[in-house]
Amino acid sequence: MENQRPLILVSNDDGITAKGISELIKFLRPLGEIVVMAPDMARSGTACSLTVKEPIHYQLLRKEVGLTVYKCSGTPADCVKLAFHTVLDRKPSLVVGGINHGDNSAVNVHYSGTMGVVMEGCLKGVPSIGFSICSHDPNADFEPAGEYIRDLARKVLEKGLPALTCLNVNIPAVKELKGVRVCRQTKGQWVNEWENFAHKDDAHYYWLTGNFENAEPDNEETDHWALDNGYIAITPTTVDVTAYGLMDELKSWF
Repeated sequence: MENQRPLILVSNDDGITAKGISELIKFLRPLGEIVVMAPDMARSGTACSLTVKEPIHYQLLRKEVGLTVYKCSGTPADCVKLAFHTVLDRKPSLVVGGINHGDNSAVNVHYSGTMGVVMEGCLKGVPSIGFSICSHDPNADFEPAGEYIRDLARKVLEKGLPALTCLNVNIPAVKELKGVRVCRQTKGQWVNEWENFAHKDDAHYYWLTGNFENAEPDNEETDHWALDNGYIAITPTTVDVTAYGLMDELKSWF
């Protein structure tokens, strides 16, 4: 590996063949040496889950100057853990997840395998960023976001991020982006989440579906407002989920 250049670890949850990860690699290559360890198939919605009941396997797919690509039979978080344990010869300067096909704004951050990549990198003490686009089209157009993605990654490489804090970046699927807004997570919830899918004589089969119910559609501080209005939404995200404001109240109970 070229020790003079920053080392960037890349993974995703859509799988190694997804267009999003190929575009991400293309955007990041000018910034450093890239090592990719990504799932061998789509594993969306796996969050930070780990494979614990069976072994996982990785395979080298491609190696050239500045780029090494592996696929892995595990989850996105498995991929990051395994890369650190096996194929990286030094601690990376940056961990990047994506580009996910489908946004991870609002409460989606809790379900996202893309953010599972980012959380795992963050837990290992590495500045980490997750990128997602608001389109499930397998051939989505990522090009309008390319320079923004490269610029943000460059800034994080230069400036770093606070410990246990990462960035959740969501990109509207538009031809012309208005710019970047730093946002907070939108308050809301998923509703109508299951669709019945009767199977032969058994009606107890369901597909996960649903609609996101935005509790604050007019709040300009939120990631959903930014995306609905053509801006890239950057949400600083912490892996420390302690509710500090409740601690004194709970202590008074005892």
